[in-house]
Amino acid sequence: MASTQSWIKAARLRTLPLALASIAMGGFVAARQASFNLNTVLMAALTTLFLQILSNFANDYGDATSGIDNHKRVGPKRTVQSGEVSPKEMKLAMVVFSLLSLFSGLIMIFFTAGLGDSGALLFVLLGLAAIAAAIKYTVGKNPYGYAGLGDLFVFVFFGLTAVVGTYFLATGHFDPVVLLPAAAMGFFSTGVLNLNNMRDIDNDQENGKMTLAVKLGSQNALRYHQALIYGAMALLLVFVLLSNAGWTAYLFLLLLPVFVVDLQQIKAIHHPRDLDPFLKKLALKTLLLTIVFGITLLL
Repeated sequence: MASTQSWIKAARLRTLPLALASIAMGGFVAARQASFNLNTVLMAALTTLFLQILSNFANDYGDATSGIDNHKRVGPKRTVQSGEVSPKEMKLAMVVFSLLSLFSGLIMIFFTAGLGDSGALLFVLLGLAAIAAAIKYTVGKNPYGYAGLGDLFVFVFFGLTAVVGTYFLATGHFDPVVLLPAAAMGFFSTGVLNLNNMRDIDNDQENGKMTLAVKLGSQNALRYHQALIYGAMALLLVFVLLSNAGWTAYLFLLLLPVFVVDLQQIKAIHHPRDLDPFLKKLALKTLLLTIVFGITLLL
C-alpha cells in the first residue's frame, strides 16, 4: 500500500491555498450583508478542499496513464508515474474524494444554506458538474485538459462558481457586482494553471497534450499570463469603486508590486523548469491578497 507521505504528495498541498482563496473571497464579500451565514462558508471551504484534492488525484492518474508524465517531465514527480501509488489505489482514492465532495456539498446545500427546492437542485447539479470536471480534466477519452480547455474550466469553477456560489449560499441572493471579484479569482486561478502549462510546454507538445500554453507558444503564453494578473487586479479595483466601500478597501493595491516583481522575474526566465517555484508563490500571494482585500473591505 502507498505510504502516507505519498498520499500527501499526491494531494499537492501547495494547490490548496488557491482553492481556499476563492471561497474566502466569496465569504468576505458576503459578510457585508445582514443575512451572512458563516457556517455555509465553512462548509463551502471543506467541499472545495475535497474537490481540489480530487482534481489533483485525477490529474496524477490521468497524466500517468496517458504517458504525459514521463522521464522528461520537469515538474515535481507524480506518485502514479513513479510507482509510489498504484493506478488501482489512485482510482479508489478518486472514488472516495468524489463521495466526500458530494456528501459535504449535500450537507452544505440542505442543512446549512437552507435553500428552496429550485436553488437546492441548481447547486446539486453544479456540484455534480464540478466533480465531473475535476475528473475529466485528464481522465477518460478526450480529456478537456488535453484540448486546451483547462483554462476555461478553471475560470468557471474556481472563479465564477466558487465566489458567486459561496456568496449566494451565504446570503440567499445574487448580486451581479459579485461577478467582478469572482472573475478576478478566476484569472488568478487560471494564472496558476498557465504557469504549470508554461513549465511543461515542451513535454506536453511532444506528447500531444495541447494546452492553451502549447497553442499560444511560450511568448504569447507569457503575455497571456501578464494579462491575467493585471486583469484580476483591475477587476478588484472596479468592484471597490462600485461597492461604495471606504478608503481602506483600496489598500489591496499596495500588494500590486508583489505580483509585478514575480511577473518581471518570470519574464526573465529562459528554462521552463525554473517556473515551478512561481506556482506556489502565486497561490500563496493570491490567498494573502484575498485576506487583505476582504479585511479592508469590511473595515
